[in-house]
Amino acid sequence: MVQEELEMQNKEVKNYGWRVTFAGMGINLALGVLYAWSVISEGVPDAWGWTETDKSLPYAIACLVFAAIMVPAGRMQDKIGPRLVATIGGILVGVGIVMASFFQAPIGYMIGFGVLTGAGIGFGYASATPPAVRWFSAAKTGMIAGLVVSGFGLAPVYAAPFTSLLLERFGLQRTMLIWGVIFLVVVVSLAQLLKFPPKDYEPPEDESTSGAKGSAPVTEDFLPTVMLRTPQFYMIWFMYACGAGAGLMIIAKLAAIAQVQAGMRLGFVLVAVLAVGNGAGRIIAGMLSDKIGRQKTLLLCFGLQAVLILLLSRATEGNLLANVFLLSVLSALIGANYGANLSLFPAITKDYFGSINFGANYGLVFTAWGFGGFMLATAAGKLYDIFGNFTYSYYSATGLLILAALMTLLLSHPKPLKKQDAEA
Repeated sequence: MVQEELEMQNKEVKNYGWRVTFAGMGINLALGVLYAWSVISEGVPDAWGWTETDKSLPYAIACLVFAAIMVPAGRMQDKIGPRLVATIGGILVGVGIVMASFFQAPIGYMIGFGVLTGAGIGFGYASATPPAVRWFSAAKTGMIAGLVVSGFGLAPVYAAPFTSLLLERFGLQRTMLIWGVIFLVVVVSLAQLLKFPPKDYEPPEDESTSGAKGSAPVTEDFLPTVMLRTPQFYMIWFMYACGAGAGLMIIAKLAAIAQVQAGMRLGFVLVAVLAVGNGAGRIIAGMLSDKIGRQKTLLLCFGLQAVLILLLSRATEGNLLANVFLLSVLSALIGANYGANLSLFPAITKDYFGSINFGANYGLVFTAWGFGGFMLATAAGKLYDIFGNFTYSYYSATGLLILAALMTLLLSHPKPLKKQDAEA
C-alpha cells in the first residue's frame, strides 16, 4: 500500500514537469510579441513623421530593458518562486502596450513598449525556463530549454499576420490596445501554473539519453559573484551578444528589408516564416547540443548564420535571391540560427555554473542579448538613415559572428570552485 502511494506521488510530481514546461512555452508565445515589432513599426502612419531611427528605438529599448530586468527578475524567482514574478511580468506587458496605444509620438512608444513592456517581458521570460529545467535530468536540459523558449520564437507566426490584419482594419492605436488586453490576461493566467519541484526532488534519469554529451556533470553551483570572476562568463557573454545581436537586427528590420531592398510588401510573411525557423531552431539546437555538445552546435550555428546574412545582403531587386520563395528560405534559416542561441546559452549556463542560482546567473548572461540587440538594431537604423541601405549592417553582423565562432574553439568548463569561493 505504501509502495503504491509512493508510485502515485512520483507520477504526480513527474506530470508537473510537463505542465510547467508547456505553461512556460505558452507564456513565451505571448511575450514574443517583441518579434512582431517590424510589422508594428511598418504600421506607423506617415503623418506621424517617424524616421527609421524612431521606429528602431522602442524595439531597441525593449531589448535593453528586457535584458537588464532579467538580472533582478532571475534573482527574485530563485528566492520567491516563478509564479509571482511571471504575474508581475504579465501585468507590465499589458499595461505597457495599452499605454503606447494612446500616443502618436515616439516617446510614448519608447516608454510604453520600450520600458514597461520590455520590463514585463523580462519578468515573464526569467520565470519560464528555470522551473521547467529543474523537473528534468541534465541530459534533457537542452531539449526542455528549447521547448520553453520556442514559444517566444514562434509568437510571430500568429502575431505578424494577426497584427497586419488588425492594422488594416483598426489602425495602429487600436491594434496596440487589443494586444495589450489579450497579453495581460494570457500571461497572468498561465503564470499560476508555474512552480519549482520539491527541494528533495530527484529528476528521473532517461536511459535513452544517459550518454548525452551536452555537458560534463555539474557537481558545484556558482554564486553570481563567483561566476563573474570566471573568464568563461565573459566569453559566453560576448558570443551571446554577437549571435543574438545579429539575429535581432534582422528581425527588427526584416519588413523594411523586404520592401526597400527587394521591392516586396510582404514583410509580415517573411516575419512569420522567420518565426517558424526561430521556434524550430530552439528545439532542434537544444536537442542536437544534448547529443554532440553545446560548443560544436554553437560553432555550426554561428558559421552558418554568417553565410546566410551575406546571402541576404545580395537579395536586391532584380537579383535571383529577391523572390518570395528564396527570401522565405533565408528568413527561416536565419531565424533558426538566431533561435538556437536562446536554447544553447541557458543550457550552457546551467552546465557550467549549476542550477541552484540558475535564474540569477542566466539573468547576468542574458544582458548580452539585450546589449547585442540594442546596439545592432539601433546601428542598423542609423546606418540606413546615413547611407540609404543596410549593407554596412550586414557586414558588421557577419564579422561579429565569425569572431564568436572562433571563440567557441577556446571555451572550456570553469575550474572547480575553491572552498572560500563556494562560501563567498
